[in-house]
Amino acid sequence: MGADRVKDPTWSSWKKVLAKEFKKPYFRQLTEFVSDERRNHVVFPPSDDMFNAFKVTPYEKANVLILGQDPYHNAGQAHGLCFSVKPGVSSPPSLANIFKELSADVGCGVPGHGSLLRWAEQGVFLLNSVLTVRAHEPGSHQNKGWETFTDAVIAALNEREIPVVFVLWGKYARDKKPLIDGSRHTILESAHPSPLSAHQGFFGSRPFSKINTALEKSGLDPIDWLL
Repeated sequence: MGADRVKDPTWSSWKKVLAKEFKKPYFRQLTEFVSDERRNHVVFPPSDDMFNAFKVTPYEKANVLILGQDPYHNAGQAHGLCFSVKPGVSSPPSLANIFKELSADVGCGVPGHGSLLRWAEQGVFLLNSVLTVRAHEPGSHQNKGWETFTDAVIAALNEREIPVVFVLWGKYARDKKPLIDGSRHTILESAHPSPLSAHQGFFGSRPFSKINTALEKSGLDPIDWLL
């Protein structure tokens, strides 16, 4: 599936932290499942993009975690960073709502593209709980082992001495709270930015200014949210 073949030095920092996970039976089974899916179906994101969050944001610099669920399931959207799409791809509704709240919170204008790569390069770890999906079938790769792997990722961040800001949007993400020591780390919760729930507590939650306040309190650099 690519985990053992990646030579990227940033990914290497995560590979060291997660070495035990790659050797466990569930991960081998997950690897076989995803490989079989790719042989028989269209799967997003492409294999080279599957671990992009890990490649862009090293373990030591992942000062913020934003947790998504599934990758986008339409062609050309998913590229391994939760909520993000590549330049030239229209922003999906949840991302459009994120940009609306960003503008209202910190005054950034709505960008002309949907790539969040610049955030990831500054230490915002954009992790989906499930890293692959069959084309046009949301949820199709849930409960196959990805959740076990990404729970281990969250637990590894929880073990860091330097505090992390965990951003949990929606019930699915908020259910991960037991993995996080809230006495050492900052947990920001709200409704999901989906159009189905954004008006139930995401709009007005001001996550971006709160993230920077928490980072500065820990002596870390704030995020420049301008894309």
